[in-house]
Amino acid sequence: MKKYLITGSNGLLGQKLVYELLKRSDIEVVATSVGENRLINKSGYVYESLDITDKKQVENIFLKHQPDVVINTAAMTNVDACETKRDECWKLNVNAVENIVDAICVCSPNTHLIHLSTDFIFDGEKGSEYVETDKPNPGSYYALSKYESEKVLVKSSIKWSVARTIIVYGIVDNMSRSNIVLWAKDALTKGQNINVVDDQFRSPTLAEDLADGCILIADKNATGIYHLSGPNTMSILELVYVVADYWKLDKSLITPSKSTNLNQAAKRPPRTGFDISKAKRELGYSPHSFSEGLAILDLQLPLS
Repeated sequence: MKKYLITGSNGLLGQKLVYELLKRSDIEVVATSVGENRLINKSGYVYESLDITDKKQVENIFLKHQPDVVINTAAMTNVDACETKRDECWKLNVNAVENIVDAICVCSPNTHLIHLSTDFIFDGEKGSEYVETDKPNPGSYYALSKYESEKVLVKSSIKWSVARTIIVYGIVDNMSRSNIVLWAKDALTKGQNINVVDDQFRSPTLAEDLADGCILIADKNATGIYHLSGPNTMSILELVYVVADYWKLDKSLITPSKSTNLNQAAKRPPRTGFDISKAKRELGYSPHSFSEGLAILDLQLPLS
């Protein structure tokens, strides 16, 4: 039996990881997050309340459980909030990763740490899909913090992997935050007019696919950097149009807009699709198309 410890288990990816790993008879799961456990299913795994910014707490939990694999999904991901709350951002996105690395060194030196990162570490000026070896050039404080968190692993002596991803969507228990797909569907269902940028391009990633990619990294004992995203790169406007078409919602409510009109605190890269051929080749990663992902999400939506 291998023991997997998930940080941020209350979040979108964290919950998907817990539920996916519970299907396996060869894995014990320790789910950790700040505060109460928000998963509806409370059985078959251990839950620990854990603030990863607290070095002593991290060390105590790692000493107690001695995990074989740690998947760190916890982060401050609100890009504009990171720009204005820089201390909080750095504490959770960089210092907390240092805490995890240090705890592994002290408590369980053979542990494999899989750390989540982001497309935003790139400036988006390449004009085509990014590969793992492309040079990062972060343009926001959030992006800088995530790039620095990657460097923490690279400089360490532990066994590590970085899973970079893009614009994750899905639905989980007791959601505390929405995502682009659910936001667009909800607004259009209510007949609200929405402004959507047509000059930012992304590869939307189904949360289940990202969870599978992280588990494949662990199963294959794969180290280094992997790009894990959906296979389709499109503008945010196109993404929202596909959402509207899928649920037969009124596209006339959607107004194309430019990034400069949004007055966002943080700069976003214009285009950040990923070349995922390395993950396909080395891991057997096989993400769903965006349309297939919407069909999977649709089956999980509560009946109204």
